[in-house]
Amino acid sequence: MGGAVYTLPGMDLARLADPVAGFFLVMLRIGAFLIASPAFGGRYCPLPVRIVATVCLALAVAGQADLPGAEDLARLSAVPMMVAEMMLGLAAGLILTVLFSAAALAGDRIANAAGLGFAMQVDPSAGGQSPVVAQIFGLAMLMVFLALDGHLAAIRLVLDSYSLLPPGQMPDLAALAVAGLRTGGVMFSIASALMLPVVAALLVLNVGVGVVTRSAPQLNLFSIGFPIAIIAALVLLWLTAPQAGQGMAGIVGIGLELIAAILTPPAGAP
Repeated sequence: MGGAVYTLPGMDLARLADPVAGFFLVMLRIGAFLIASPAFGGRYCPLPVRIVATVCLALAVAGQADLPGAEDLARLSAVPMMVAEMMLGLAAGLILTVLFSAAALAGDRIANAAGLGFAMQVDPSAGGQSPVVAQIFGLAMLMVFLALDGHLAAIRLVLDSYSLLPPGQMPDLAALAVAGLRTGGVMFSIASALMLPVVAALLVLNVGVGVVTRSAPQLNLFSIGFPIAIIAALVLLWLTAPQAGQGMAGIVGIGLELIAAILTPPAGAP
């Protein structure tokens, strides 16, 4: 019946500070990539899904990457490192998003050439209204990306970047600038290649209708020119679908190539 005091064993929370802080640092690059990427970045993807996906992907690399401790991350000198992590993830995701907009741009130009520019519908991914043809092209681009396992390849590149470019090492800003400029140029060139066959044929058709109407004003061809243009656009889209699919597959390959270029160490880095 002595005065012994019994206490419950406590948990040393100080030991969890370093792994928890490192885990949240890993989540910055992956979370930024998912937010800016086409599939997870759309408004139709709920926020809890993005958070769960980020946590699950971060678990795969949290124990493998060489991460700084909690004391290092609590200093002001860690702010540039965190900004660099988010910049890498955003750059990788925005490359895919910008390249994906090539399909939507081609669909928008085709819709205007066929007289379907007024057929607008709310686009949940963009948060505004866009032509239906542009939305169809955007969905086709997303389906091609998923069918070719481009999402798995892009995620693998981001996860592998922790061994090539670990947290704390600044990215190659020149490579980021070159990738951004190349992404914009490729986007416009592929969009032109996707829309050119249909738009050129519709232009010739409209010129022919205009010439006939000018030579025979008593024939009101404008009343039938609009449905002819719509039918011709649908037929041309059906005929050029295989080539459009190959062009979209090329977008996936170029996007993965650009992501790999920015997620590599800068020249001369140890």
